[in-house]
Amino acid sequence: MYFGVLGPLLVRTDAGEPVIVPDTKVRALLLDLLVNLGKPVSADRLIDDLWGDHPPRNASGTLQARVSQLRTALARAEPGGRALVTHGPGGYTLAVLPEVVDSNNFEQLVAGGSRQVEVLREALGLWRGPAYAEVADREFARAARDRLEELRLTATEDLLAAQLDRVSGGAVLAEVAQLVVQQPLRERVRAIQLRALYRAGRQDEALKAFAEYRELLAEELGADPGPELAALHQAILRHDPALTAGGGSKLPAPLNELIGREGAVAEALSLLAKARLLTLVGPGGVGKTRLALELGREAAAGAATGPAAAVEQVVLVELAAFRDVDVLDAVAAGVGLRDEVVGMPVPAMGRELSKRLVEALRARPSLLVLDNCEHLVDSVADLVGTLLAEVPGLRVLTTSREPLGLAGEHLLEVTPLAPAAAARLFRERATAAGAEDVTPAEDAAVGVICRRLDGIPLALELAATRVRALGMQGLATKLDDRFRLLAGGRGVPERQRTLRATIDWSWELLSEDEQVLLRRLAVHADSFSLEAAEEVGELPAEVLARLVDRSLVVSTGGRYRLLESVAAYSLERLVESGEEPRLRLRHTAYYVSLAEQAEPHLRGADQRLWLDRLDQENANLRLALQHASPASALRLVNAMAWYWYLRGRLSEARRALAAALAVPGPANAARAAATVWSVGFAATAAEGSNLTAASTAALALYESLDDAQGQARAEWFLTTTQWAYGEGQLLMGRIDRSIATFTRLGDRWGLAAALSTRAQLSLTHADLEALQRDGLRSVELFDELGDGWGQLQANYSLIVAAEISGDYETATRRLQDALRLAEELGMWTEVSFRTSGLGRIAMLTGDYERADELHERARRLAIEQSNKSAEEYAEVGLGMTARRRGELDKAEQHLAKLLGWLRQVGGTSGVAFILTQLGFIADQRGDHVKALQLQTEAHATAVATGDERAIALALEGLAAARACAGQSDQALELLKEAEELRLKVGVPLAAGERFDVERIREALDGV
Repeated sequence: MYFGVLGPLLVRTDAGEPVIVPDTKVRALLLDLLVNLGKPVSADRLIDDLWGDHPPRNASGTLQARVSQLRTALARAEPGGRALVTHGPGGYTLAVLPEVVDSNNFEQLVAGGSRQVEVLREALGLWRGPAYAEVADREFARAARDRLEELRLTATEDLLAAQLDRVSGGAVLAEVAQLVVQQPLRERVRAIQLRALYRAGRQDEALKAFAEYRELLAEELGADPGPELAALHQAILRHDPALTAGGGSKLPAPLNELIGREGAVAEALSLLAKARLLTLVGPGGVGKTRLALELGREAAAGAATGPAAAVEQVVLVELAAFRDVDVLDAVAAGVGLRDEVVGMPVPAMGRELSKRLVEALRARPSLLVLDNCEHLVDSVADLVGTLLAEVPGLRVLTTSREPLGLAGEHLLEVTPLAPAAAARLFRERATAAGAEDVTPAEDAAVGVICRRLDGIPLALELAATRVRALGMQGLATKLDDRFRLLAGGRGVPERQRTLRATIDWSWELLSEDEQVLLRRLAVHADSFSLEAAEEVGELPAEVLARLVDRSLVVSTGGRYRLLESVAAYSLERLVESGEEPRLRLRHTAYYVSLAEQAEPHLRGADQRLWLDRLDQENANLRLALQHASPASALRLVNAMAWYWYLRGRLSEARRALAAALAVPGPANAARAAATVWSVGFAATAAEGSNLTAASTAALALYESLDDAQGQARAEWFLTTTQWAYGEGQLLMGRIDRSIATFTRLGDRWGLAAALSTRAQLSLTHADLEALQRDGLRSVELFDELGDGWGQLQANYSLIVAAEISGDYETATRRLQDALRLAEELGMWTEVSFRTSGLGRIAMLTGDYERADELHERARRLAIEQSNKSAEEYAEVGLGMTARRRGELDKAEQHLAKLLGWLRQVGGTSGVAFILTQLGFIADQRGDHVKALQLQTEAHATAVATGDERAIALALEGLAAARACAGQSDQALELLKEAEELRLKVGVPLAAGERFDVERIREALDGV
C-alpha cells in the first residue's frame, strides 16, 4: 500500500487502486500515525491531537471506533490491511516501510543536495499541494510540515539554479518570479533571479531587482544584502563574462516576453542536442517564428547541450517573401555572401554561390534558422539536404506548416497555448494596448475568448488590440464575426495582419482536393473520426493525412478536429461553393446511421466501448439532430434514448424527444417508441402530473403495431422509470406481461431487465423471497451478457434486501462494488444512487458525519444529472440523518422539499414515507396535534399503497403521535400492531431502523 502526504491525503493499493478512508477524523488519525511513522503514539496523545480541548464524552471508546474504521478501510483495500495499524504498550503504530510514503521518497531524492535536474524534477513531482494539507491547522503536523516545506523550497532553488546552468534566463524567469513573490526575503532566490534576468539580456531589470531587494531588507530586517549577492551585483555592473556564454547571433531582439513556451523551449533544445535538422510545425499564427527566435538566442548563449552547444553563430533567413528560385540566394544573403558573386553568368553564379556558402558554413559551427518554409518545401528540402551532407558542423532549424520530409528530420509540433498561458498572454497584450486591467468579473470572458480563439497567439494578440474599444464582454460576444473583427497589426508581415490573411496563406498552398476536403470537414462539430471524414467528405484518407501534415487538421488520439478559426474560415468556403446543404444531409445521415449501429451494442458486453464512442461523437450527434428531417429526427432520438438514459443526460433527452415529437406525423413504430421514451423520461423530471395516464396512452400506440418485443420493452421501460411512483398492481401486471413476452421471444436482455424491475416492485409488498429470487436470476443473466448497467440494476434489489434484513456488511460490500462499476462506466446517476445507499447504511449504523458527507455528494451529483428521483433519495437521507441528530429544522427542510413533486408525479409510497418522517419531527418537537394530523394522513396514504412495511411504519408514526399526546395505551397497541404486521410478512425491524420504536418505548417507560 502507498501513502501520500505531500498534498491532500492519498492512499492507494499496490495495484494503484485508490483506497477510500472515510471521515475527517479517521483521515486525521492516519495522518498523525504517518507523522510518527515507525513510532507508537499513545492513545492520550492521539485524543489530544484529534480533539484538542473538546474531546468526546467517551474519548477512549471514540478513538477505538476511529481506529477500527481505519483498519476496516485498509482491510477492504488489501488482504492484511487491518494488521497495518498495530497496538502495543506504547500506543498505536502504522507498521509500513518508509519507502511507501511519498514524503520519505522525496527526502531520499533530495538527500545530499542533489543538483541533477532530472532527480530534482522527480522529487518535486511528488508534491500535489502543501504537506499534510488536511491537517494544516493541527499542531501535531507542524514540525514535519515545516521541515518538508523547507526541503521543498531548497530543492526548488536547486532546480532553478541547475536549469539556469543549462538554458538562458528567459526559460526560467517565470518560475523564478513566482518564487520571489512567495519568498521575497530569501537571498538565494534573489541571486537566481538576478542571474536569470542578466542572462535573458535584461541587465537594467536585474539591477532594479537588486535595489528593490536591498530596500526591502532594510525596511523589514534592518540588514544589507549578503556578500555573495553584493558580489553578484558588482559582476552584473561590469558585465562579467562568467555570468553568461557568448556566441554570434544575427537575430532580432524580442519586443516582449515569450509566454507559455517553457516546455517547448526545453524540448526543442533537447532535440537540437541530438538532431541536426529540427522542424517546428504547426498552424499559422501559433508562434513557430517566435519560438524559433528564442531557440536561436538560447543556442547562441550556449544553452543547448551536446554537439549543439558548440554553435558559434546563428543565422536567420526569413523565406516568406521568396520564390523557389530564390532560396539559395536568400540563405547566401543571410550568411553575407550574396554580393560576392554578382556579375557572374547565372549558372556559374549558382554553383559559385553554393560552393562559397558551404565554405562559409564550414568555417564555424552554425545554426541555420529557416523561417516559413511551407510554400518552398521542395526547394528548401533540396538545399538543406545538400548543406547537411557537406557541412558536418551545421545544424538547421526550420519552421513550416508541414515537414520537409528529409531523412533524419526531427519534428516538434508547436501547439496552441494552454488555457492559463493563453489567458496570461491575452491579458498582458490587452494591457499593453491600453486596456484597463482585467477584473475578476471578466475572467470568464477571458476564458471564452481564449477558448474560441483556440489559444493561437496571433489571434489572441489581434484580439487584445480590440479590448480597449469593445471591452472584454463585448469582444467575447463578437467573435462569430472574427475575420472582420481581428484585422490590423502594424509591424508584422502582411500575411499576419489579419486572422483571415493568416489562414488565406495556408489555403492558397493547398491542392484542389485538399481545399475541397477542408471545407467539407467544417460541417463537423468538435472532433470526428477517420471514417466520418471519408464518408461525409467523400475523399480518401490520404487527403486528410496531407491536411494533418499541413497543420490545418489537428490529430489527437485517433481523432481529428479543426481549430475553431480554421473551421469558421472553411465553413465560409463551403457556403461559397454551394455544397453546404448537401454536406449537411450527408453529415446527418452518417450520424443517424452511427447511432442506430450503436444502439443494440449498448445492451451487453460492448456497452462500455460504445458508450465511450458515443461520448466522443456527442457534439456531432447533437448537430445532426439540429439539421435532421422529421423522420430522421425520430430515428435519431430513438437510437440515442438509451444512451441518454445510461449517461444520465435526462434534460437533453427530454428536450430532444419533445422537439422530435412536436412535428406532426403519421402514427408508426418510430413515433410510438419516441412517445414511450418521452413519457419514461418525464418520470425523472422535476415537473409533470400523474404518470399512469400518460404511460397508458403511450402504450396504446402499440396496439396497432405488430411488434411484440417493442411493446414488451416499452412496458418494461415505463415500469422501471415509474416503479416508485406508479400504481403497484398496474405496474406489476405490465412487468409480468413483459417477462412472459421476453421469455417467449428468447430476449435474454429484456428478461434480465424485467426481472430486475419486478424485484424492485416486490419491495412494495415486502416480498423478500420474490425480491431475492428475481434479483439473483437477473444478476445471473446480466453477468452472462456482460452488461454493466444491468449488473448495477439487478444488484439494487439484493442491496435493499440485505439492508432490510439488517445485514449491513453485505449491503455495504455490494454498494461499494456497484459504486466502483458505476464510476468506471461513467454512469453518474447510478453513482448518485449508490452513494446515497452508502450514506443510508452509514446513518443506520450511527456514523452520521459520514452519512451527511455521502448524501450531500449524492445530492450534488443528482442535481448535475437533472435526476429528481436521485435528488429525492439523497434529500431524504440528509433529512433522516438530521432528525436522528436532533436537528429538526434542518430535517424538516430536507424532507419537505420534494413532497410537492412526489404528490405531482403520483409517488404515493414516497409521500407516505415523508409524511411519517414529518410526523416524527412534530412529535419530537412536542407538537402532538400536528404529529397526529401528519401521521393519520401518512397511514391512509400507506394503506392505499398496499405495502405492509409502509403501513407498519405509519402505525409506528401514529404510536409516536399518541405517546406525545400522553395516550400511552393506544401507543402501545399501535406498536404491537406494527410489530405483528412486520412479523407477518417476515421482515422484522432491523437494529439500525429501531431508532423511533425505541424512542417511543423510552418515552412510554418514562410516563
